[in-house]
Amino acid sequence: MRILSKQALIAGCVGLAMAAGAVQAAEDRSDWPRSITVGTASQGGVYYVYGAGWANLVGEALGISAGAEVTGGPVQNATLVQMGEHAFGMVTTGPLIAALNGESELAPGMPHDDLRAVFPMYQTTLQIIALKSSGINSVDDLDGKTIGVGPAGGTADMYHSQLLEKLGINVRTRNGGAADQAGQLQDGLIDAFAFAAGMPISAFSQLEAQADVNIFSYEPEHFARITEQFPELSAAEIPASIYSSMPEDRAAISLWNWAITHKNMPESLVYGVTKTVMENHDRMMQIHAASSETIPENFKYNNVLPWHAGAARWFEEKGFEIPAEMKD
Repeated sequence: MRILSKQALIAGCVGLAMAAGAVQAAEDRSDWPRSITVGTASQGGVYYVYGAGWANLVGEALGISAGAEVTGGPVQNATLVQMGEHAFGMVTTGPLIAALNGESELAPGMPHDDLRAVFPMYQTTLQIIALKSSGINSVDDLDGKTIGVGPAGGTADMYHSQLLEKLGINVRTRNGGAADQAGQLQDGLIDAFAFAAGMPISAFSQLEAQADVNIFSYEPEHFARITEQFPELSAAEIPASIYSSMPEDRAAISLWNWAITHKNMPESLVYGVTKTVMENHDRMMQIHAASSETIPENFKYNNVLPWHAGAARWFEEKGFEIPAEMKD
């Protein structure tokens, strides 16, 4: 991570203070909550790093108390926001669709009709890591193995288990936080760790610094066999530059992530959050490299969740056209 000079830090703080002042001057805050919580995922994964980063950025820019909370990931985040227990959350498209259809694993039968989109995050890539000594270097090599799939109800748990079953690859799965399962892999308690996050996954990077590993994902032939059942998935790639242990690019599959909120969250607050994140790309990149995809133009990949009125206002002010049916 680049270390900023004292002058740059001061300039950044002044800039954020000016932005906060502009929002404060233009918006009525009487209906704002005293503090906001962002639902993320387990420590050691990108969700937590990214979520804690933008929560702090928003709190600093808007002059409010804002923080991230460790959760089980997208499935739980959707329900926490729907029930008003968290002001904001981070979700992946697949679990989001399930929640909207009343098929959430945590709240089956309860349509999450009150969720609204705030800003595009990045693509979650399904990635798998194994010790090189295990001889596991592909999805097919996982047959008969014990693998970690992240926290129960998380994106990795939801997808890896289903995809491997669809492909006829028999595995035994275990749940746990990203950092914990990286440790279990080192200790030989699991044969591989299959996760889902933006690139690079910090737990993977830390693990490859301590041991010889293989990092891989699903190949094009796997994707061809699952795409009809999982239309929200996209073909992707893990660039060799992401991990020091990768000699070449590896094929992968991915899906988009979104910051969400409740439809009743004050419009002026959501406008301020959207403005802060979308207009401070350099600061977001300091939080995590996955923020390279946290740009306004990627709003177009949202075709399932209506935008919150505050978010829609910011995008339209910047010239982005949001279809009427996609606005609250």
